[in-house]
Amino acid sequence: MPPDGRFVLDASAVLALLQGEPGAERVEKILDGSLMSCVNLSEVLQKAEQHDVDAEGLEYDLEALGVGFRSFDVPDARSTAERWSAGTGLSLGDRACLALARSVGGTAITTERRWVAAAPDVAVTAIR
Repeated sequence: MPPDGRFVLDASAVLALLQGEPGAERVEKILDGSLMSCVNLSEVLQKAEQHDVDAEGLEYDLEALGVGFRSFDVPDARSTAERWSAGTGLSLGDRACLALARSVGGTAITTERRWVAAAPDVAVTAIR
């Protein structure tokens, strides 16, 4: 568990939960008290719509399960931009999740194993 008990959810982790994919049970256990960047929430909502899943109210469902959302402001934008480096292949959403995890001293929860090498300054747990 991170020092302050905070887990920061990547869109991929929430989508694994919603779609019942491998690792879903690990995400379910840590929802209460987890954080998520609104950038990553946007990814989840977009992917749900892309797959013809009604995403109306999904953010409220996640909040009811204990997930907190963090807005994306100018310092977040700077921190996220600074995480860009050629060759890592990390998307804006990936970098926003990692930046939030670092700022709260938490652990980023993702399905992306490559994050461990791409972000050595952040605790990362890949759920599968």
